[in-house]
Amino acid sequence: MKFSVNQQDLQKSLNYCQGVIEKRSTLPILSNILLDASNSKLTITATDLDLIFINEIRDIEIQEEGKTTTTALILYDIIRKLPSGKKINFSFSSENKLELESEKSIFHLNCIGSSEFPITDENFNENQFSIKAKSLLKLLNKCKFSVSNDETRHYLSGIFLHQTQVEGKNFLTAVSTDSHRMSISKVRLNDKIDFEPIILPKKTIFQLCSLLEDFEGDVRISNIKSKIKFELNNSVLISKLIDGKFPNYIQVIPKNNQKKLEIDLNLFLNSVDRVASVSLDKKDGVKFNLTKDKLNLSVNNANSGDGKESLNVKFDHELDISFNSRYLLDVASQLDGDKIEMFLNETGSPALIKDPSDFDSIFVVMPMKG
Repeated sequence: MKFSVNQQDLQKSLNYCQGVIEKRSTLPILSNILLDASNSKLTITATDLDLIFINEIRDIEIQEEGKTTTTALILYDIIRKLPSGKKINFSFSSENKLELESEKSIFHLNCIGSSEFPITDENFNENQFSIKAKSLLKLLNKCKFSVSNDETRHYLSGIFLHQTQVEGKNFLTAVSTDSHRMSISKVRLNDKIDFEPIILPKKTIFQLCSLLEDFEGDVRISNIKSKIKFELNNSVLISKLIDGKFPNYIQVIPKNNQKKLEIDLNLFLNSVDRVASVSLDKKDGVKFNLTKDKLNLSVNNANSGDGKESLNVKFDHELDISFNSRYLLDVASQLDGDKIEMFLNETGSPALIKDPSDFDSIFVVMPMKG
């Protein structure tokens, strides 16, 4: 095995791998990445057994084809500290040592044979559809903060992706909830697709987001019973799915919230953020005291003090209601326009939050008691 590769290309690829590899794995081979130099490309594979990430660096110089595995973290640490954009030469110095040299640096890294690396090859070709990378990224970003951290209800610890139909139009819809808040976002599909509803795990979501942020084209998606595959230009992500039934989220969307509150988004974000500063653990509710066209925000913490602010808003009723400030900030920071609309009912009823500039996303936030 003997090949040369550009430092920046390799660093980018290894950076993605860091999100897949578990830091404390019981199997040493899972701390390693598989390097396969053949057909004038370097294929890098990382896995934690639930998630497989494969990345290709094309058009590299190969003097001798071959493959091996070496510790992902150490290799990444070395590569990112080498001068940017320089050529790095790899070769076997002995059976279980990989040599890399660039300019004045030479390293010898321990290897484990590639035959020990766990790779499963499944046939995903059954039902495939494509979606723009930025559309998929939007769905994930609008929903990922509402994913539950509760281990006991594993079916909530991911994003529910499924196909929906509204007035004869087809959508790919994403939903997540931790039972205190819920996010729903959808993106229009050109045609009806053959796609079973799935729950995408949290780790996969974050890995996919980092890939999609750097990618402009279309993503090809295909799934078989318990796994899903995302194909980008030169990367593939294969993930196990969460086995469970996502609750009927339609029931949770408030139907009769008639009291509409309209606020300038930036003013609202900054104001809630400032007032919540009084509470270190952000567990204290931010109280809304609403009268006609006026919103008084306040946070009161027994240990640290209190904060108050008032905002001019559009509102035609009177209402007192409290929310977890973190939930409001999470939602508000995902809105695209310059306004936020909250549809309210009673003090104890959930709020429906809409983005006037994106009709395809809605959010539900439960109020706090007291």
